[in-house]
Formats: sequence, structure tokens, C-alpha cells
Amino acid sequence: MLKRARTYRPGLFARLFSGENWKLTPGRRSTAGICLASGGGETELECLDLESVQTAKGVLWHAVEIRSRTRMDRLSGLGRSAADELAADLVGFVNEYLGELIRSETNQLREIDARLGAVVTDNYRYLAHSDLGSAIAGVPGKAATAFSHPMFDPRRMAQTLEAALPASYSFLTDPNVRHHYNERFVVAELAAFAAFFDDLDGRSLSGQQREACIRLEDSNLLIASAGSGKSATMVGKVAYVLEKKLVRPDEILVLAFNKNAADELRERIARQLKVEPDKLQCRVTTFHALGRGIIQEVDGRPPQLANWVEHPAGEAKAIEEIIVELASSDREFMRLWVDLLVVHPKADIPRETFDSEVDYQRYVTERRTKGKATIGSLAGIYVKSLQEQSIANWLWLNSVAFEYERQVQVRDAEGAVRHIHPDFYYLATGTVHEHFAIDANGASPFKDYVDHAEAKRRDYQVGQKDFFETRSAQAADGTIFDVMRKQLEGRGIPLVAKQYSEIAKALEPVVVKHYHQLIGTCIKHIRANHLTLDILLERAQSLHDRERARIFSRVVYRIAEAYSQKLVDAGRIDFDSMIADATQLVETKRYTSPYSLILVDEFQDISGPRAKLIKSLRDQKPFSKLFAVGDDWQSIYRFAGSDVTLFTRFEANFGTSWQGRLEQTYRCNQLIAETAAGFVQRNPEQLRKLVRSIRPAIPKSIRVIPIEGTKERPDFGAACLRLLSRLDVFLGSIAEQWRGTGRQKLKALVLWRYNHLDPFAGRMPAFAHFEVSALSFHRSKGLEADYTILLDISEGDYGVPSRVEDDELLNLVIPNPETFAYAEERRLFYVALTRASRGVFLLADGARPSRYIQELCEVAGEEIRFETIDGQALQQCPACRVGQLVERKTKTGRSFVGCSQYPNCRHVVFSGKQKQIRSRALRRPTVQ
Repeated sequence: MLKRARTYRPGLFARLFSGENWKLTPGRRSTAGICLASGGGETELECLDLESVQTAKGVLWHAVEIRSRTRMDRLSGLGRSAADELAADLVGFVNEYLGELIRSETNQLREIDARLGAVVTDNYRYLAHSDLGSAIAGVPGKAATAFSHPMFDPRRMAQTLEAALPASYSFLTDPNVRHHYNERFVVAELAAFAAFFDDLDGRSLSGQQREACIRLEDSNLLIASAGSGKSATMVGKVAYVLEKKLVRPDEILVLAFNKNAADELRERIARQLKVEPDKLQCRVTTFHALGRGIIQEVDGRPPQLANWVEHPAGEAKAIEEIIVELASSDREFMRLWVDLLVVHPKADIPRETFDSEVDYQRYVTERRTKGKATIGSLAGIYVKSLQEQSIANWLWLNSVAFEYERQVQVRDAEGAVRHIHPDFYYLATGTVHEHFAIDANGASPFKDYVDHAEAKRRDYQVGQKDFFETRSAQAADGTIFDVMRKQLEGRGIPLVAKQYSEIAKALEPVVVKHYHQLIGTCIKHIRANHLTLDILLERAQSLHDRERARIFSRVVYRIAEAYSQKLVDAGRIDFDSMIADATQLVETKRYTSPYSLILVDEFQDISGPRAKLIKSLRDQKPFSKLFAVGDDWQSIYRFAGSDVTLFTRFEANFGTSWQGRLEQTYRCNQLIAETAAGFVQRNPEQLRKLVRSIRPAIPKSIRVIPIEGTKERPDFGAACLRLLSRLDVFLGSIAEQWRGTGRQKLKALVLWRYNHLDPFAGRMPAFAHFEVSALSFHRSKGLEADYTILLDISEGDYGVPSRVEDDELLNLVIPNPETFAYAEERRLFYVALTRASRGVFLLADGARPSRYIQELCEVAGEEIRFETIDGQALQQCPACRVGQLVERKTKTGRSFVGCSQYPNCRHVVFSGKQKQIRSRALRRPTVQ
């Protein structure tokens, strides 16, 4: 328990560097208050006025937020453990005072006992902790006030009060008593409302759905599966609480993330309640509409939104305009922006951070030339490393003529002629430039490399070649191009920077688009969390490619400043500002919340600012409840600011909770459901679920079709059309089976990771036996079809998983970065997999199939079928699982069968005997 008159302060470094200067002394003046000194003044926070004490994560420091009826104080400048300790001590201090109040007025206990008895008699209602406080809130006197206090914690005083309290007070002092009561209540309620749930929202709810409707803790999280009836459960929840008259309709708030979802929920709730949607008294809306409504109610007029925010591509266009303006008016910004696009298109991540050499090659490789991995450059040549790519691009940017790995003749000390291939050869002066993979300690990740580098230096010296070198250490500390500039200019080689118009023409559009999208994501976090440039630069030091991170930090912060100024100049706000402004109005009590029950759909997409708005609404109205529904396996909107840890660490963020699951899917057949679940749960941070389908497994309903290309990439559009035509013929041959269900046509979805793969250009082809739709993985979320065709499930920057979307630069702004590789890309692929009920076709580059195909094979084994585009079975390689066994010949003409993934997989079969020859591991370590 807290020692009275003990003083708490920020940490020393916070006082020195952040200006934090507050003092907190509980019980200094009396046992009824906490003395807070800050800003030169002193305030007494009365224990009875306090509503909550919570810790909050800051950018550099943790904080303790103390909310009372009239104010909110944020005590920052603490480490995590110090913040947790202070919060726990404050709760303990308040409960010590509440215990004194209860002991001082034992004559009131009889009336409180009567009220508690009335609530729990005959299993009247589910009891959340706050419901007990609500039941006795109307009893006058200090004891009742203590029991109904929002911070009352019976576990802290059970032993000291037990002897003085009647039996019914065990609900207040022993959490197990309330737990056992609630378990009995749920069983009884399931029986009493069986007919009610048998026909709700046009269906009979499952047992898990019914339990979720009945449970009503202070905080509730329903962890759903794809196609498990989340919306039906939300409709059931609203209908049930209204049927029980637990709240009034106007006290219910239902939140969705987009207008279409909100409209659908409104219509379904209205239909269940047998009212017109426009007559529905429950408020069903989006976060943005809620924020707008709060501001309008307080200010008497709606907020003025910037004219670009409601256009689908408006924000991206606004950011693009800002970049153009800055590039034309700020030379330093232009230099940094060009360096980012040209010299640092991808993070230089060390080989040793990858699970295998194959994974590293997958990361760096853009194409394969005669089985050899190569990396493209703007100079039109292919190099062997990302650092060499940066050098080649920098030379191209500065108009320096060079040759890559030109053959150079030298004579050694004995006069023997040798031929060497230096990395770069400068035509103007005959200068040789070697870039050595040597770090600041003079070491190299490659065996005997340092000796090899020294031998080259001797050769150039003996051969009297004009030579200079750069090292990986200089690339890491950001000095490499200063060194090159000095060396080249010292030899009279001019550096002439190219015009931006020429640079823009040479750049890959996807590289520019990637940076634009990345900047848009980062701006949201910078503005929402009030990040400074110093904070970004400090975080840049922790990334693998520190120089790239430092450049990006300066670029994105400058753009964020210009974006904020653009809003100020226009006198407008954007959606993020609107949520923040609405939250402030709630926290300062300028807005009074009417909501006793808040339901949130698709909670896995929640962001920090939206979570803060929900918390502020709950904190303002005592005894209010939160019911959140979502699937952390489908959290795919990090680029829009979502933070999946708010879901996966729900109790830490929203307090003690009940957590349930919806594990029965009404969509996928059991094979697809099981395989997809096993695949996504390889990330140990995803919450565990056992998915069961009402549809039996369809053997071989996941099919992989390798597509061979005559050029660099296969024609997935042509392959898709062939597959659709084949599917149409097949469905026609079994039409009597599926038309027996009353359907005239089935549904097919064609899905892709990036829109450049769209094979239809918006013009959908017509087929006799199914309707086809086509869209991106992201836009397919929430949709379902009989069959899905997934295009380009291949390795590559813009393949699956997309390597550019997992850019480490996001860790500059995201407070809780995920440590599992490609965590969000894995969830996105799971979303695409689980759209289909009957079958999924994965079209992959035969030369570079995605690692995810191998993982699916590891999960489902022989249930994954490999076939040609025309449906002929392919023999899967038993070693790597992603290649096919094809007939080949040795140099002597001997026939054998080998893996199509050679040289990464060297599995061969001679005369019916399988042999594994020095196979390079394709497999990633299995996550247990």
C-alpha cells in the first residue's frame, strides 16, 4: 500500500531534456486527496472525484493519466515500470480511502445489501463489475459512494471488510462469487432465450454467437473468424439488450469503419427491430461521422473539411502536390528527395538478418539472368548488391560515365599478366574503383574476403593502376558519396546532376508510388502522436539502413509540416484532425456522452486516435460498456494508421475484459478454413483460434498453377482468362448439382496484390455459369465467392508477400512495430485465401513461386494440388514443395527428372531413385 506523503516526480532525464516538472504527493494534506504541483501551482485532487488512473505509452516516455469529474492530468516523463508502479499506488491509495469510508458508516450497509439482493435475485441480469456499483449508486452516504466509485477494487480490501459485511457483499469483495453467478446466468439465459436466438437476423445463431450476445462485461472483445457471422452477432447484441431493457435505444452507439458497413448494420438492426432505418433510435455511424457530429453539437456548425479528404485519391494527390512545391522551392529538399528515390529505393539490410541465403536473394533480386540473381540500376546495368546499386544510381544521377566489372589487365610482381574485373571503371581517366564489403571493424561477412581485397589492392599498386576504394562501413555511416565526390572531382571527372524531369522519366512508377504511400502513412502517425524531427532521427539510428532512414526522416517531416500548414492556410481540417478535435471536446466535458453501450465493428482496424475517442466516451459516462468485434487475422490497414496491438493486447488497453470467440465459419469449406488458419497462426503474435466450417472439406480445393513466361514475367492476364474459360466449362458439366440449390449462376472473384495486374481494365468478361468480379486483396475484405483466382502469387518486391509494403521505415512512426517478418502481408494473404467457399486457384510465376505456397504445402500436405492452366496434374517436388519434377538431360545425354527450381533445389531422380544433391534450403524455419 502507498505510504502517505511520499512524493513522485518525473525521471531525471525527463526533467533535464523534456522539461517535465511536476510533483505528486498522495495524502499530503489529508487522506481524502492527492496533491499535484505543476506549472507553478498546486491542486488537490479529491479521491471521490477521481474516475480513472491509467498508463499511456508516449513517444519517448510513459505517462500516467488521472481523470476526474472536471479535469484530466497527464503525468509524463516516466519509464514503463515507474508509470505502472505509480498507477498501481494511486489506485491503492484511493481504495484505502474508500475502505475507511465503508468502515465508518456500517449502518448504511443494510440498504446496500437490499439493493444488491434485488439485482441478483432470480438471475435477473449479467453482472459486470461496474453494474454492482451502479446498483448502489443511489444509496445516500459515504459507504454507498465508496462501493459505487469507478475505481473501487474489492480485491484490495476483502480481508479488512469481510467480517463487517452481509453475505450479498461477497459480490463486491470476492470476484469468484460474481464469476460463478455469471456462469449460472449465461446457462439459464441461453435456455430462456433459445427461441429468440433461433430466429434472429434471418438465421439461427451459433452457441458462441448467443453467448457473446448475453455477456456484458465492462469491456468485451469478440475474436471472430473469417465468415463467422460478426455482423449477425452485433445485430443480436443490440436486439438482446433492448429486449432485456438493459439500456434505452438512444444510449446505444454502433461504430463501423466505412459508410457501406454502417449502412448495412443500420438496415439489419432496423429490420430485426421492425422499424424503418431512418426511424432507428440507436446511432449507427462511422468514426468520422461521429467526430463530425460531436464537433457540430458543441460548436453549432459542422467542421470545415479540406476539399481533398473525401475524394478516394485526394490525400495522395495533396501529398504529391506538396512534394512538387517543395522540390521546386527548396533545393535541400529536392536533393534529399532525389537521393531517396534514386540512391535509396530499398533498405540495405545485412545478409545475416535473414533466415537463409535464399531469403536474402529473394529480398535483393529483381530478375534472374541465366539462373543468376541480379539487381537492376538506373544506369541500365545489373549489379550484385544493393550497395553497388546505390553507387551505380548515384553515378547515373551525376552523369558519370563508367563500366561495371570491365576486364582490366595487370602484371604482377613477376611480370605475369592477370585479368581482373573491378566493380567500377571510369572511362574518362581509366580509374579503377572497388567497393569492398568490409565493415568499420575491418571484417567481412564473406570467408577469405579481407585477404581477397588486400590481394586486389596489391595488384593495382604493382600494375600502377589509378585506384580508389569505398567500403560498406562508409555506406552504413552515410559518408560514401562524399568520398566518391572527392575522389572523382580530384581526378577532374565532372559531376553534372540530371534534371528532375529526366529523373522522373527513368524512375519506376511503383517506386515513386511506394514512397508516396509510405509518406501518407507516416504523416498520420507524426501528426497523431506529435512526433518531432529529433525523435524520428533518433529512431532512425535503430534501423538497418540508417542513412536511408535519416534522409527519409527529414523528407517526411518536412512534408508533414507543409501538410499541416496547408490545412491551417485553408482554415480546414482532415479526418485525423476531426477525430482528435472530437476527442478533446469529450475529454474536456464540453461534449456530454449519452452512450451506455458502445459497439465497434472490425475492431482489428482500430487506430490509436480512434481508441482514444472510445476511451474518452467511456470514461466520461460511468458504468458504460464496450463491445468490440473483429478478427486480428484480418488486420490489414496499417498504412491507414491501424495498430493491431490494440486488439491483441485488448485487456492491457481497455481494462479487465471478457473475451469470446467465433470459430465457426459459414463461408470456406473445411480444407480452406483449416489451411488458412494454420498458415496465419505461424505468426505467434496472432491470437489462437480453432476454425470449424459448416461446409465439409472439398479435396484439392486449393490449387497452384505455375505460369511460365517467355519474357521476364508471365502473362497472368491471359492465363486468368484461360482459367476462367476452363472453369465455365467445368461448372456447365456439373450444373445439375449446384443449380439444384436454386442458383442460376455462381460467383468468381479475381484478386491481385497490385492494380497493375488487373487483366480486365474495368471491363468484366461474361460467362455462362458464373459472374466474375475483380479487385485488389485489400478491397476484397468482407466479400465472398464460390471460387477465387489469386494472381501473381510470386516472389518479388511487388509480389506476395510484397517486400515494399513491409518497409522498415514504418518503424520510425509506428509505436509498436511487429517483429514477425511480413506480418501484415501474411494477414492480407489470409484475407485473399478466405474469400472462397468452393475453391482457390493460385497463379504463380513458375520461376519464382511465393514462399507462401511452400507454407501452404507444409500445412495441408498433399491436399494442395499443382496443375497446368488446362488442369493437368503436375508432379510436385518432395524436397522444396514449390517446384515441379520435369524431365531433363545431363551433358552426356542421360535422361533424369529434376526440380524446376534448380539451382535453389537440386532434387533429382535417376532411374526411379531419388537423390538430394547439395540442396540450398528454400524452407524458412517452421514456427512451432
